[in-house]
Amino acid sequence: MLTIGQLAAYAGVTARTVRHYHQIGLLPEPERDDSGYRRYGAKAVVSLIKIRTLANAGVPLSQVGPLLEAEPAAFADALQRIDRDLRDEIDRLETSRKQIAQLTTGDTLALPSDVLHYLDRLREIGASERMIDGEREGWILVAARWPDQIPEVMAGKLAQLDDPHHVRLYRLLSEIIDSDPVDDRLLEEAADIMANLAEQAFAAGELNFEEMAQDEVAVGLLDGLLLESDPRAGRMLELMRERGWVGWTRLERLDAPCQR
Repeated sequence: MLTIGQLAAYAGVTARTVRHYHQIGLLPEPERDDSGYRRYGAKAVVSLIKIRTLANAGVPLSQVGPLLEAEPAAFADALQRIDRDLRDEIDRLETSRKQIAQLTTGDTLALPSDVLHYLDRLREIGASERMIDGEREGWILVAARWPDQIPEVMAGKLAQLDDPHHVRLYRLLSEIIDSDPVDDRLLEEAADIMANLAEQAFAAGELNFEEMAQDEVAVGLLDGLLLESDPRAGRMLELMRERGWVGWTRLERLDAPCQR
């Protein structure tokens, strides 16, 4: 007869594991002998080895007990089901590994490849890293809300970067974000460009991404992110209002510009 330590060592587990199996009813707990110790026979060793083998194979402990008592055909069917579950879990873990491998820079976190390409293009035209940081956080919100719309939206955003006015705007905004204090003339020039671009988009019927413009929660989050990221955004909103526009994520035209 074996002590609990000897049993555990023979089966290749720990005494703590044996006690756990007792607690959950997988391994019957023997009576104690006159000296107060549990003593285990050969059947207990065989049972423990079977339990250990199934557990090491990935069988959930909740299913080990029924398997030990199953007929051969039922045992085989159950193992096939468990094998399918394990394959599904392996596929999920492989997907997770691929996603982790892609997270080589902060840009890739929670962003699709279309947005990453756009951020790279911003770098190419001279946008600063602080500017790109703000863009990245905004696009995380957009991609989470409208993942299926991202390819179409990004195609439009990339096309804008072929326009020298948009390029100048991004460079100006980068300079504004990186400056402390900022020259108000830079803010004025940026507001002029934004207002002119808004007028062109309004005339072409392309002012806002329609679904985004109708989503009050998303508009509030994106505008809030802007104001939280840089307090000078409030000044930009004032300058845009002077030029006849309100909002940021959802630009809206005023009937008449405010007096400067």
